[in-house]
Amino acid sequence: MTAETSQTLDRGLRVLKLLADTDHGLTVTELSTKLGVNRTVVYRLLATLEQHALVRRDLGGRARVGLGVLRLGRQVHPLVREAALPALRSLAEDIGATAHLTLVDGTEALAVAVVEPSWTDYHVAYRAGFRHPLDRGAAGRAILSARQAPPLADPGYTLTHGELEAGASGAAAALLGVTGLEGSVGVVMLADAVPERVGPRVVEAAREVAEALR
Repeated sequence: MTAETSQTLDRGLRVLKLLADTDHGLTVTELSTKLGVNRTVVYRLLATLEQHALVRRDLGGRARVGLGVLRLGRQVHPLVREAALPALRSLAEDIGATAHLTLVDGTEALAVAVVEPSWTDYHVAYRAGFRHPLDRGAAGRAILSARQAPPLADPGYTLTHGELEAGASGAAAALLGVTGLEGSVGVVMLADAVPERVGPRVVEAAREVAEALR
């Protein structure tokens, strides 16, 4: 902490980060221990965050992230899209296929940014806002592969064919090392198989997007 920062705000943000990192919530005692402050301070922090719907407490008294965080999260997508567009444009032009950034939204994969190549005679129409199950399509499968990979391991890229659209193939690689975001970068093309060079190029683009988002 420096003279220019707020200790109370810092603690409140740390509470949100701690709650975001757990699926089962935390008690006042657990938060007190993790923050290194007394229970009274934690009660005040939680009460303030509850007023803004950023935190909720269940019947057992465990604190969890509140629905107010979702309203803030909706404003994140435009910022993420803007940061990812340069790498997606380069990928689309290089490969000659529709490039996309896909993020996890609940149990689904949500395309938040899409760039189509400018020089091809035809390409797959893939729109921002398109949703699909995580276990279908290269974008979702790449995310699931990253979840299952050992810590610090690079899961590489994922290839699929015909899972979301007949005759279309996809390649995607997970975003790695971006705190608070789970997603992938990929391309979709009208082809029976993905050319050999596409997979490594998608991995490169995913790294570029991850760097832009850090």
